[in-house]
Amino acid sequence: MKKLLIITFLFAFVIVSYSQNQTIFILVRHAEKAIDGTNNPPLSEAGLQRANDLAALLANQKIDALYSTPFIRTEATLIPIGRDKGMEVKNYDPYAGASWLSEALKKHKGGTIVISGHSNTIPGLANALLGEETFQQFDDNDYSNLIIIVTNEVGKGKLVRLKF
Repeated sequence: MKKLLIITFLFAFVIVSYSQNQTIFILVRHAEKAIDGTNNPPLSEAGLQRANDLAALLANQKIDALYSTPFIRTEATLIPIGRDKGMEVKNYDPYAGASWLSEALKKHKGGTIVISGHSNTIPGLANALLGEETFQQFDDNDYSNLIIIVTNEVGKGKLVRLKF
């Protein structure tokens, strides 16, 4: 609980410091997945807990859009946020890259966008927003990255990286 409070404080500080007329992108890899032998597994119990922790972390943050890839685990990672905020999770093509990010930025300018993806897609989206190769593919066992990028133009973002 203490860790969550510290992260919440840091998150709030970042948002207030950087968000003046800029768009906030919150990028997360989906939470822990169940091992069920399929290519589209649900979240495990640990994953469901992480998804709920993410919702708690963002409880006081105004959210304008929730986007995930069209997989059960990525959508389920954002469902608790959507439930709490009365929002629907929309799907996006993770390989559309900078063009999709530009559209999302234009559509939600000045707002906050939460995006759930995969170990091999979230780093690419973050790099496109930053305009530099900061991230490599995440380790398959690492579900704890919380990437916050504040920007008003794709390729010119400012980064804050947290673990949750």
